Amino acid sequence: MELDLKNTGIVYNQDISGSKDFAAEVSSCFFNQGLTKTLPKIYDMENMPNNITYAVAIGGDGTLLKCARHYSKLNVPVFGFNMGRLGYLSQALPNELDFVIQKIKDKDFRIEERLMLKSNTDNIALNDMVIKNESNARTSVLNLFINDRPICSYMADGIIISTPTGSTAYSLSAGGPVISPDIDCFIIVPICPHTLNARPVIVSSNVTVTVKICENCGYQITADGQDTRLFKNEVVIKKYENCAKLLLLNKEKNDFYRILRQKLHWGVAPNKC
Repeated sequence: MELDLKNTGIVYNQDISGSKDFAAEVSSCFFNQGLTKTLPKIYDMENMPNNITYAVAIGGDGTLLKCARHYSKLNVPVFGFNMGRLGYLSQALPNELDFVIQKIKDKDFRIEERLMLKSNTDNIALNDMVIKNESNARTSVLNLFINDRPICSYMADGIIISTPTGSTAYSLSAGGPVISPDIDCFIIVPICPHTLNARPVIVSSNVTVTVKICENCGYQITADGQDTRLFKNEVVIKKYENCAKLLLLNKEKNDFYRILRQKLHWGVAPNKC
């Protein structure tokens, strides 16, 4: 996929201090360095436009996730500058702006398509869907079906259905495995299960996942920790017909496993006493 910079948009998170000012700096640099013929417009996350060809997200991973969901429907690639905390998905820090511009000039990048989820509640997600009791205070019995076949019943605080991209997020914290993002699968992880034989399940991304609730009470499904909808009785989750498109710079520290070690300190042996 070619990168079309003719209508670049800069999207910033208005809740993060300094993000608007840095968005203006990014816009100026893109224009002054000849990446765009006009000064790219800047937008806050509540007013993302539909008529851009390339999106630069400025904030944290939450900003990038929201942009990726919005622009997946429009086939627009997204790049993230991290001004938040962990910044696992975001590609660069503000002090790397000149480096980013040079990489784009040199066409030393790739655009990866990432698997997404959709539900019958009209949620879409790049990381995960989380199903919990609406009150968040009760353990639930959650019946899991794959292609309408019963798999298991979880007595747990909830269930996470995750993509490989989201395997290093909430799913990992709940005991799920790390999955390389180039593998097409879903990870199903119970949250705080009350039985020792309740374990995560990895299934093909081509299946239909259904979670049925026995109790007559309200439940909620949350996409990427941001978009929450209420439902009753059951919820159905499938592969979304569109993919998120993430622009990734070709640099050594951008390798998936290197980022895993760098950001999450994966496999780092404890220091000797």
